[in-house]
Amino acid sequence: MANSEEVFFPEEPRSSRGPRRPVAASRGWKILGAAVVGLLVCAVGTLATCYSQFVIDVPVKHMAVLIKKTGHDLKNGDEIAPDESFKGVQIGVLTEGRYVFQYDPYNWSWEVIPQLEIPNGKVGVRVRLYGDDLPPGELLAKLETQKGIVPGVLQPGRHAVNPYLYKVEVHDPVTVPAGYKGVKTNLTVPIPTQAEDYWNDADDETHRKLLVKPGFRGVEKETLDPGTYPLNPFEVAVNLVDCRNQRFNLSESKDLGFPSKDGFWVSLDSIVEFRVNPAMAAKAYVLYNEEVNGNKVDEEVVRKVILPAARSFCRLQGSNNTGREFIQGRTQFQENYQATMKSNCDPLGIEIIQALITKINPPQQIAKPVQDREIAKQKAEQYTEQIKQQKSEIKLAIEQELVKQKQALVTAEQSVIRDTTQALREQQVAVTKGEEKLAVAKLHLDAAKDESAATKARGEGAAEVVKFKNAAEAAGWKHAVEAFEGDGNRYAQFVLYEKLAGAYRNVMINTADSPLMKVFETFQTPGSLRPGKGYVPGGGATAASPSNPSTPPAGRLSDPEKSDLPADASDPVRPVADSTAKP
Repeated sequence: MANSEEVFFPEEPRSSRGPRRPVAASRGWKILGAAVVGLLVCAVGTLATCYSQFVIDVPVKHMAVLIKKTGHDLKNGDEIAPDESFKGVQIGVLTEGRYVFQYDPYNWSWEVIPQLEIPNGKVGVRVRLYGDDLPPGELLAKLETQKGIVPGVLQPGRHAVNPYLYKVEVHDPVTVPAGYKGVKTNLTVPIPTQAEDYWNDADDETHRKLLVKPGFRGVEKETLDPGTYPLNPFEVAVNLVDCRNQRFNLSESKDLGFPSKDGFWVSLDSIVEFRVNPAMAAKAYVLYNEEVNGNKVDEEVVRKVILPAARSFCRLQGSNNTGREFIQGRTQFQENYQATMKSNCDPLGIEIIQALITKINPPQQIAKPVQDREIAKQKAEQYTEQIKQQKSEIKLAIEQELVKQKQALVTAEQSVIRDTTQALREQQVAVTKGEEKLAVAKLHLDAAKDESAATKARGEGAAEVVKFKNAAEAAGWKHAVEAFEGDGNRYAQFVLYEKLAGAYRNVMINTADSPLMKVFETFQTPGSLRPGKGYVPGGGATAASPSNPSTPPAGRLSDPEKSDLPADASDPVRPVADSTAKP
């Protein structure tokens, strides 16, 4: 136990709370924590170092150029490593992205640079910086192994182009404005060697081998229409030719003069409106363009085509006319001038739109006399025309009067024809209406006859019916009268009593002198009828007396309900008397 060490823990004050802690243990924990933190810092530093050394982070719109540190050495003529087994700049590049542990810092190094950006409205031409030299006569590096200008262009946008491999030049695209034609000149294709390589113009035997066919070096016949074309300026050259209307005043040159047939000097002022034929713009450019003028050919066209053609015509045709003819008139000379200028310039690709002679300066020696003579002739012609006009007006007045007369005759004839036609039409209408009325009257007559026959038939039928009815009634009355022994008066009296009996219950009247009681007096006559009882021979109605209470007193009828007489409720004559009537 000699090597053992005793650890003494100092006593803490009693007032302190919590468990007692050893001092040596707390120091150990602190050392351990510091060690852990140091390890973490080392680990993070190591990871950051590894990330920066083994991870390639290419941001947006950038690229990474790779350079190999180890490998085979390049040859003396090489600028770029053919593949990854050689040292130097590699052909390929890394685009946007993150490449983790694919390239180590021992074998590789890299450069993160912005990508090439070609703005809108521009084109990029690549020039390859590595490869073999071009053979003699070649201007473009058409193969990947050749050094020089690369065919084609880069369009606007971003391109991952290795700056160690290519140099990019930014150029403007070819723009052909409206009214122009673009003449293409091939700069890098093979040179034509045979006649078949050129366009053969059958209309122009003078100019041969001016324009080449596509695929050969030189000016092509086909031109570019107005628009924008992304072309390589080292591959194709484009020259603009103005095909719009141009106007040239030949009086500005002061050279358009010639001697007349009779030896007088005559000068002209002319305006020629022309344009380059769009279909022959390439031919006109080759024939008349000069390098000092650039793309402008209008001045050369005027100097080489328009002015010589106008001078030639004036000197040849003007010498065939006298000075007086130029003073008197120039219509035919103007027409010939227009036709000749057009026929001479059209085959050369220059279209003459209009050629006008604005002024003719005749010789002053004969100008005044000829002018006076012309004025006198014009006045004579004017007076002659006035006389003709007066005669024409007289003739016109006569013809107008004749026309008026003919119009009046025609109007009268038309009126007669119109009245005659109207009368005939009215006559036809009247005849038609009369015939219609006649037909209607005949129809009415036939209808009346039919109606008369029908009425007669109905009357005869009704008469027969009345006749038979009367006969039937007469037969009934005859049998009824036979029941009263053939006495019609008795039957009539029966009918009267029968009608009156049912219409009265009680009657209160004066029996002394009442006309109505005279009717009932017959009840007291022998052999009279009693209603409802039949005929009683020799019997009559007895007078009422106290000894015979069933017999009603004279002048008072018994109640029809208690009598044997039948009551007719439908009889219209049915007076109702007071049942308390007294004599």
